[in-house]
Amino acid sequence: MPERESADQHADARECRESQEHVRALVDRAQNGDREALEELYLIHFDRVYSYLHVSVGNRHDAEDLTTQTFLKMLEAIGRFRWQSAPFSAWLFRIAHNLAMDHFRASKRWQPEEEVPEPDGALASSAEEEALQSIGRKSMLRLIEDLSNEQQQVLTLKFVFNFSNGEAATILEKTEGAVKSLQHRALASLQKRISSS
Repeated sequence: MPERESADQHADARECRESQEHVRALVDRAQNGDREALEELYLIHFDRVYSYLHVSVGNRHDAEDLTTQTFLKMLEAIGRFRWQSAPFSAWLFRIAHNLAMDHFRASKRWQPEEEVPEPDGALASSAEEEALQSIGRKSMLRLIEDLSNEQQQVLTLKFVFNFSNGEAATILEKTEGAVKSLQHRALASLQKRISSS
């Protein structure tokens, strides 16, 4: 039982460290030049930012380079960060996303999708629920490889990193409606592919 208690205590400590209140206090301290607060913000967010960039660009070397650039930009811009509706992590992921898009543009692999109208609410939720039940999280990353980059980004942010539609919209600099539409189209496409296989 001591091992179980230790694991539970470790999980509780991590949850406390990543809580919005703790992150808010760290950001306030970091904006006042506290190096330890900056280091802790880096430690709290490094794994998720690196994972996101690795999924986005597809290789370890570029992901490491872009992760470093993300945190350098965080250092440069943290003084201008303002608390709004989205959490600090969404602001940080927007930096990472923009760097990933710059990376794609530089290599001319990025083609943004045209804006599309938002799907009907009832139709969207039933199609999404069906697709998610069929897919499961583990195979999601393998299945989304053939989707457009924007569809991949939305599904990754929503279902791998658990961001809300609003947070994903902030990161991608899109409207919530555009995020919902991209998500709906991506999941409908995956559902069709799964049904035909």
